Amino acid sequence: MNSKEKIAKYKARVNDVIQNMVYELFKKQPENYIDWMIEYLEVRRAKHNVRTTQSLQIEYHISSEEENAEDVDELEKAVKKEQQFRTSVSAEVYGIYNKKEDFKPRVIPKSQDQRERIENKLSGVFMFQALDQNERNIIIDAMEEKHFNPGDWIINQGDDGNELYVVASGQLDCYRRFSKDQEPKLIKQYQSGDMFGELALLYNAPRAASIQSNTESVLFALDRSTFNAIVKEATVKRREHYEEVLSKVEILKSIDSYEKTQICDGLKEQHFKAQEYIIKEGEEGHKFYIVVKGSLIALKQNEEVLKYQSGDYFGELALINKVPRQATIQAETDCVVVYLDYQAFIRLLGPIENILLRNAENYKKFVN
Repeated sequence: MNSKEKIAKYKARVNDVIQNMVYELFKKQPENYIDWMIEYLEVRRAKHNVRTTQSLQIEYHISSEEENAEDVDELEKAVKKEQQFRTSVSAEVYGIYNKKEDFKPRVIPKSQDQRERIENKLSGVFMFQALDQNERNIIIDAMEEKHFNPGDWIINQGDDGNELYVVASGQLDCYRRFSKDQEPKLIKQYQSGDMFGELALLYNAPRAASIQSNTESVLFALDRSTFNAIVKEATVKRREHYEEVLSKVEILKSIDSYEKTQICDGLKEQHFKAQEYIIKEGEEGHKFYIVVKGSLIALKQNEEVLKYQSGDYFGELALINKVPRQATIQAETDCVVVYLDYQAFIRLLGPIENILLRNAENYKKFVN
């Protein structure tokens, strides 16, 4: 690496710290902002020292290719934080364009069949599940049915976005360019019932990826104004809550911010009372769990073999190896967990499957 590249890398890392700090400062708006910034930087320094110590222990062997990918991801985060900081002081974030009293929802005429099809798709999208029926009706009225042919581009990375889309039918490919010099990479596919394009509306940022129709596709498009007035506030709060949950899960730190938002959208929450069973040994497994709050124990032949706390995860063995549950998990205290179903687990956690498999070695002494 030459001196110019080193300077660029150093600048990206410094910008990431500063822009992230300023973004969080505007979001939290503490009364004593100077003390808050000092404390923020102290925490960042402590975390950096921990990571440095861990890397010296060489717990995992990271190839030069992975290190380059990490550098690219750091730059991506720096750019994203810069976008978020700019928008945090924009009129939209402070509500000038989000006031419900100024909102006049658009109404696009639809047949009863269209309304029923949209209602059916919305019921499976987390973002709309908390809405009451009146709010859902406003969303349905505002949605526009759009048709695309194979090869058509729906959105392009870097463009401004004014709509989100729910897939009614068809298959679409999602591409993301990780640096200016790289070709776009296929990172996921969307099918009936999936949603995309919401990030640009949530954060008032450019499109994070490009979406191309792979087949003849039918999409339901929702405009920015209706989204802001009806859906946005609840969605942001939910995302922030689950981002905090995921930040405690060590294996997810290797996933970039865009992928984490996708995981947040796929999570569902469950509550269990003390002594209740979450999964039982020998059962077929369909869910991957992360502990949000409380304490749980793993039982093998009625003997305790492991304990789970906030930030721990379980249930991945049955999904990865397609085998019955290898242990029983019981709530030791009242607890809260979030989970991904099988399809979401495979689609969203693909990038860390090797890490999950490696960590699964820790269970062998209990399940053999």
